[in-house]
Amino acid sequence: MTGPRYTRLVQSLPATVPFVGPETQERARGAGFEARLGANENGFGPSPRAIAAMAEAAAGQWMYGDPENHDLKREIAARMGVTPAHVMVGEGIDGLLGYLVRLLIEVGDPVVTSDGAYPTFNFHVAGYGGTLVKVPYLGDSEDPSALIHKAREVGAKIVYLANPDNPMGSWHPASVIEAMIAQVPEGTLLALDEAYVEFAPEGTAARIDPDDPRVIRFRTFSKAYGMAGARVAYAIAAPALIAAFDKVRNHFGMNRAAQIGALAALRDTQHLDQTRQAVAVARARLADIAAENGLRALPSATNFVTIDCGGDGDFARRVLAAVVRRGVFIRMPFVAPHDRCIRVSTGPDAQIDAFARALPEALAEARTGAPA
Repeated sequence: MTGPRYTRLVQSLPATVPFVGPETQERARGAGFEARLGANENGFGPSPRAIAAMAEAAAGQWMYGDPENHDLKREIAARMGVTPAHVMVGEGIDGLLGYLVRLLIEVGDPVVTSDGAYPTFNFHVAGYGGTLVKVPYLGDSEDPSALIHKAREVGAKIVYLANPDNPMGSWHPASVIEAMIAQVPEGTLLALDEAYVEFAPEGTAARIDPDDPRVIRFRTFSKAYGMAGARVAYAIAAPALIAAFDKVRNHFGMNRAAQIGALAALRDTQHLDQTRQAVAVARARLADIAAENGLRALPSATNFVTIDCGGDGDFARRVLAAVVRRGVFIRMPFVAPHDRCIRVSTGPDAQIDAFARALPEALAEARTGAPA
């Protein structure tokens, strides 16, 4: 008997996953984490209105979700100043990126991104046989000019940029993104990932004509709205591109309770404002903790803080491992020179307290090689 006959493409791919989840790490270490500060989840939680709406919707989970996402699309469109025809709702930005790559990328098609940028996008491109072409960061920020230059050079079908950036927390003002869009080459689409834009300073979100065929922007309920587990995100683009998603998307992929919860969350602007304030306070506290330990926190427009450990990638990996051994889940950038850093999500005081206790001991262990 033979097994499944995989495609040549699948046979050529390594068996990799973009991230090792905290649950997997907990099982491996035989203990739970005291603090969960590694996945950029919003530990402050969803709107109470969203929680109540999802709880009420639980009894109706015998029904599929609305395949058109009608009510949620209309609310998003009204808030974004577009029509529902400009809006695509999907299973997190990860899911939407997968659909976009499926729509545009065939074997050998070039796709441009930054070396060290969000790896799940790369995972989708590889899965459909695209050719990833990477440009370096400019310091601790993605380099829009270099991305456009490379896209023009290789004839890229997609160029990916996150603003604000993950994993560094840096950001570009709207004027830079608008200038980038104006230079997008013919036949190239800018995939603009704005997962963290609600945490960014005023003037970060670019002013984009929703009918502009050169760009698709992505936003999520996973970060500022605290609904990572619900898997809800949306894209804004020209109606022709949005309509093309209907050819490939999972029409019943959206969880019914998540749709209802996202609609309630979107309407609770007071909770969103409170979350932004809480994140800003936690970012400042993480920066203080870094400074108290002789480290430097990079400026952040997100719900995490990237901390320069002051050494090379090997030193930062020792620090990370020592923090994790002390029951605090964090992550780090994975490409040099950014792998000199660790990355810590914001969260409630008790979680930040756990990191504050773990960090000095982890640094001592990393420096001496002996447990502190």
